[in-house]
Amino acid sequence: RIQLRDMRARPGCNGLASHALDAIAEQGSAGRQVLVFLNRRGFATAMICPSCGWLAVCQRCDARLIYHRHENTLRCHHCGHRRRLPEHCPDCKTTGIRELGQGTERLEDLLQSRFADIEVIRIDRDSTRQTGKLPALLARIDKDKAQILIGTQLLAKGHHFPGVTLVVIVDADQGLHGSDLRAGERMGQMILQVAGRAGREEYPGRVILQSYHPEHPFFTPLLEHDYDTFANQLLSERQQAEFPPFQHQALLRAEAVAEDTAMSTLSLVYDHILQQAADTVELLGPVPAIMAKRGGRYRAQLLFQSPHRRSLHQLLGQLLPWLYQQKELRKIRWSMDVDPIDLM
Repeated sequence: RIQLRDMRARPGCNGLASHALDAIAEQGSAGRQVLVFLNRRGFATAMICPSCGWLAVCQRCDARLIYHRHENTLRCHHCGHRRRLPEHCPDCKTTGIRELGQGTERLEDLLQSRFADIEVIRIDRDSTRQTGKLPALLARIDKDKAQILIGTQLLAKGHHFPGVTLVVIVDADQGLHGSDLRAGERMGQMILQVAGRAGREEYPGRVILQSYHPEHPFFTPLLEHDYDTFANQLLSERQQAEFPPFQHQALLRAEAVAEDTAMSTLSLVYDHILQQAADTVELLGPVPAIMAKRGGRYRAQLLFQSPHRRSLHQLLGQLLPWLYQQKELRKIRWSMDVDPIDLM
């Protein structure tokens, strides 16, 4: 059973509605296991100064730094950069930097304080970093006693937990706002995979799906475990928007240390290939990547799109030999991705 809960009417505590907390308490008192799913590591997703609005951002990426309270560090989940949390705001020098958003660490602290008599186990990339830690945690779960399991997608796939009777999906809306055209598809798959952890043996399973957009049409077939209807909805949207699989794509990626180099180099490629492109091949760009700066390098991309795969590949066959001969392209990193999985 999947129950959709409107978080606008149930503000709850640190991302968990009071209804979900009551359900967790009920299953715990019955000696059963609960899986709380949040596909976001760390304690807080942003650190901000309430006085001047300073935000902790990575100097090497266009991304916010994630606060990991157990280490008292700020971390970039894209390039791996880390630094200590400052004692005061670097801009206005005031104290009291505030946490925004929640990750698995914050949920762990909340549930440990709320349910002191129930063991809480967190499984994510941080808690299983040490060799042998994941098998040890899974062995503890297999003891089949009252436990609250907190995890990311690392816990959602490929595991059999016979004692889990309740799954709480904390933030089901992540896939509704993604920049990737496959974000909704991944969201639906993840929801059904996580839901499949509950009620696998003796006791029936229950899933609480928390959302701030419960009226979204994506959720309706998922509540009935009807993935075929969900997939057909996505395909209909992609056909109207002329996205894959109704269009074939190739993505030319470029990155360079200097901010303008990648864009200017792809502009040369665009000017060269525009005259050779058939009417059936569309060139989109060049534009900065969705995350324009990552790991200290600036990134840009040029997208080739066509409803006919043969036309697209004929154009790429003409373009690639020319690319290898250009001295300008030796100054940057570049790659051609045919049928790209994402446009990041």
